[in-house]
Amino acid sequence: MRILFIGDIVGRSGRAIVLDRLPGLVRDWKLDLVVINGENAAGGFGITETIYNELIDAGADAVTLGNHSWDQREALVFIERAPRLIRPVNYPKGTPGRGAALVEAKNGQRALVVNAMGRIFMDPLDDPFAAVERELAACPLREGADAVIVDMHCEASSEKQAMGYFCDGRASLVVGTHTHVPTADHRVLPGGTAYMTDAGMTGDYDTVIGMTKDEPLNRFLRKIPTAKFEPGAGPATLSGIAVETDDKTGLAKKVSPVRLGGLLDQVTPAFWA
Repeated sequence: MRILFIGDIVGRSGRAIVLDRLPGLVRDWKLDLVVINGENAAGGFGITETIYNELIDAGADAVTLGNHSWDQREALVFIERAPRLIRPVNYPKGTPGRGAALVEAKNGQRALVVNAMGRIFMDPLDDPFAAVERELAACPLREGADAVIVDMHCEASSEKQAMGYFCDGRASLVVGTHTHVPTADHRVLPGGTAYMTDAGMTGDYDTVIGMTKDEPLNRFLRKIPTAKFEPGAGPATLSGIAVETDDKTGLAKKVSPVRLGGLLDQVTPAFWA
């Protein structure tokens, strides 16, 4: 299976490059599964139903969220009719929506997509490791799903790495989101799980993690908020990770970062050239 995971879309600029480039990537790279983190897609804070539908129409098979899941209040309602919109699995019982979904890939195979949120330097939710364990046990790789993708949305790289090893051999891909900076540690772990500490953001990199520079700088320098954070409107970089799995095992064979457009050095998966 050919899998593309796209890191946190930030604002209009990030949405624009995904809507422009994704249909061509699905065609040219013969993608079977596309998962996008969309928790910052609506003006940098949350997601709307319109944006969710645009991403699905552009080629996304699932959209994951994170700590900004409910910043757009409509998400509390429309998530119930959006079967491929996935909020963190370790929210308390009774939270609207779902933390995992078994979706049909473009090639007809089944993919389990799980979204978990870390607890270090973030709002303390339920134990993400226990929650992910329940999902992996309920829908094991090769038995219940042909591929398993875990989006670990958290601040601490140590917590993301721990989740990678926790899932090693039981997931096709564990990828970190939230910190908006792509890391250089993409690899296949010893048990066969593709891993990257952070996929990076899909947005304007001439910013402070996606937001125009003046207000973040002001808050760091003076500790006084003077305006709202606004997402950068410059050319975006589409950032993410590409994985090719073994159809017999569901585990990763090849992995590559993806960076297209904008300011960062361009990277495409050589094995799909």
